[in-house]
This record gives sequence, C-alpha cells and structure tokens, in this order.
Amino acid sequence: MQQTALVPYAHLPQAHHDRHVLTSTVDVYGAAHWLLAERAPQPGGDVLPFDALVVSVDPGGNVELTELNSVRARWPHLDRLPDGGFVVAASRVRRYEDRRQVQVFDALGRETSSFSAGDAIEHLLVDEAGQIWVGHFDENPIGIHRWSSTGRHTWTSGDAGIPGLFDCYALNVSGTAAWACPYTDFPLVEIRPDRTNRPVRVWTNRVRGSHAVAVHGERVAFYGGYGEERDRLAHGEISETSVEPTNVGLLTLPDGSGAGRRRVVGRGSRIYVQAEPFTTWGVFDLSS
Repeated sequence: MQQTALVPYAHLPQAHHDRHVLTSTVDVYGAAHWLLAERAPQPGGDVLPFDALVVSVDPGGNVELTELNSVRARWPHLDRLPDGGFVVAASRVRRYEDRRQVQVFDALGRETSSFSAGDAIEHLLVDEAGQIWVGHFDENPIGIHRWSSTGRHTWTSGDAGIPGLFDCYALNVSGTAAWACPYTDFPLVEIRPDRTNRPVRVWTNRVRGSHAVAVHGERVAFYGGYGEERDRLAHGEISETSVEPTNVGLLTLPDGSGAGRRRVVGRGSRIYVQAEPFTTWGVFDLSS
C-alpha cells in the first residue's frame, strides 16, 4: 500500500516546552497556534479562570506571544480571528458551569464577549470573514453551526437537508466556505451560506469513518478511519452526485511511523496533523 509522509510544517519553540499544551490549531491563513498553561487540567476538578499563553508561528516562522486573561475552558478549542484576537471554547458544558463557553479575546488578550454554542463541540474553525464554524459530536445541538464573534447565530445545518448528520466527524473551513463529512452516512458536503444558488451541496461517499477531509478542484482526500484504517488516506474524484474512489494509501509522520494520538485540522486542500506530544505540525497538501 502506498505511503505518503507528512511534510514538517510548524514547531512550538523549545523555550515553551516546559508548559502544558492545552490545544493547538492552524488558522485559515496557515499560522499555527498553541494554547499553553502552567499545568495540565485535572479531571473532575473545579474549573477556575486561569491565564494562558498563545504561541503563534506564522508560515514564515515568525513567533508572536499573546497572554489571554481568565480563560474558563478545561478542555478547550482555539482559533484566531482576522483582527488578531482569539476564540477559546470549552468542548463540554457542565450543568454547574457558565453556559457561555465560547470566549472571544481581542489582540491584547482581553475578553470582549462570550456566548453559548451548545455542548459537545468537536470542531471549531474561524473563516476569513471572522465567522466561527462549530461542528458537534453526538449530543445536543447536533450538526454544524456558524456564529459571529459576538454570538449571533448566522447558519445552521438544521434545515439544510444533510442526510444522516448525527456527528460532525470531519470539518474543513477555508475562505468563507466549509466542507464536512458527517456520521452516519459520511456524505461529502459543501456549505456556502452566502451563495444564493444551492448553498449546500451533497455527494454520496463510500469512505467511512474519516476525521479529516481535503478538497482541491474535483479531487478529494479523506484521512482516518475505523480500526486498522486509522491512518488511511483515501483519494476520490467528485462527480455530479457522488465521490468516486481512485486509490487508497496510508498517511504517516515524516519518519514513516503512524501518528498515534493526534489532532487534525482541515483547511482547503490541506490536512494538518499534530501527533503527541503536540509540539509539531505536519501537513499533507492535496494540491501538491
């Protein structure tokens, strides 16, 4: 089976390796960000506001530091806004906690707004217009939603006619559009809310269990799967109504090994992968 190795992309500077990586992401412009704390969160412990450090590395290798004040999320998601601010959101909301689990910070690290986006956040990705896309796993509210940075609900999959959307396994946000591959039917879904003609398009797909998707023109790649297909990289061609498989291989770390525990981020033609200990990002680019 053909193997494709990730290309090294971004590294957390060594000077910050003494802190705990709460989460990390790659934004819509290709900059990598790490949310760091002094220590790891304690399972079942109280959530107390804490100060955190965001270390940002842009595609040119330039490093920027941003202190965030009074972060409330125990298991957070992170992304950057076009104005230089950040969004931090807790993946789960407990009954006794503040339901406004999405915090928006300005470029100086000060909280400017907060709102609730619902429990069970699987993905949080900001687009070039500053819209916040949220994909949920199998809880309420299920589906895919889009929010403004002030908490205005700007789009929902609830009335979009996406078949079998119970868990947003894969979400890719690039430009102002989103692509998804949701459980249970795993169709390929294109979402362009501002397009008047067919804002949502759906193609049937035979690849099951993928946790990341990349799209370039009429080509698509799905990464991940169940069991022994965890490192699968499945390619396909987008036809009028379906995704037609072309070939299947493996996506590995740059040294040829499997990723093990990892984070994945889909951005257009790219799938970014970060393996434990979560200090390095690698990239697969379908357009290459």
